Amino acid sequence: MDAAADLPVGGVRTDADALVVALFQAEAGRLVQLARWFVDDRTAAEDLVQEAFLRLARSQHRIHDPDRAAAYLRSIVINLARDHNRRGLVSLRHRLPADPDDRSAEDHAFADESRREVIAALRELPRRQRDCVVLRYYLELSVADIADTLGLSPNSVKTHLQRGLRSLKSVLEVQG
Repeated sequence: MDAAADLPVGGVRTDADALVVALFQAEAGRLVQLARWFVDDRTAAEDLVQEAFLRLARSQHRIHDPDRAAAYLRSIVINLARDHNRRGLVSLRHRLPADPDDRSAEDHAFADESRREVIAALRELPRRQRDCVVLRYYLELSVADIADTLGLSPNSVKTHLQRGLRSLKSVLEVQG
């Protein structure tokens, strides 16, 4: 479901503040989860999303097409996460508290190790491949939405997805 489709649109300019609020309500949780693919610290991910909404609010006068605002917001989050990592602010030691469930310690250990391997492999991909793979398979965006978010052509997105998946497969097969 495209959250931007639920936003008010039409021939009349929508209220930009209402657009930012609607986007926050529709997208904030998913954006934090998106940021978590790039940074391990949940607090840092939440801060990045908050900063993205602040930047969107400051530049709301430039939003001429409300349908593209969600893609613009996703691209802000991805760019902020890259900047965060580039500055060496990644805190790899932080982990979320475990959710209570009935899985065994061995199940938890295996799942955690598998997740770490996938995330490590994702982080080793070239930037565009990683961005495309995360947006496609985590946020379940269409090729067109990924192209819109990253400012690429749909064919470039498809190429980055194919190369990224091929690289992930080869890395994860070697590890497995």
